[in-house]
Amino acid sequence: MKILALPLLVAVAFSGNTLAEKKPKISVKANPTMGMSPVRVVVTADITGGANDDADFYCAAVEWEWGDDTRSTNNADCDPYEAGKSEFKRRFTADHTYRTSGEYRVMFRLKKKDKVIGAGNTSVKVRGGLGDDDRDR
Repeated sequence: MKILALPLLVAVAFSGNTLAEKKPKISVKANPTMGMSPVRVVVTADITGGANDDADFYCAAVEWEWGDDTRSTNNADCDPYEAGKSEFKRRFTADHTYRTSGEYRVMFRLKKKDKVIGAGNTSVKVRGGLGDDDRDR
């Protein structure tokens, strides 16, 4: 029995990562996902997993690419990073108004010095409505 227990304990000690050791994951959701133009869409990016003080994700620049040849960016002004003390932001929200019909891929990116450190995307479908120049599409 003692011989079998030791390998089992070793296997448990080295199996799997804790939540804090995993790399953060990004999920992106739009509301609404479909509408008539012009439509205002609110998009939220949530970061789950990983340590709260992950240096790579701390004070990252945010880029939203809306799929209609427009972008929004935001560079945070943060205090210097301190391991075990500094925490990164886990939720980002932005809105965008689509004025023409089409299917759009919304891209969310976190960047450090022009290097993408995390990304996610979602889709939005817009149908022609009032004021849409191409509503007969």
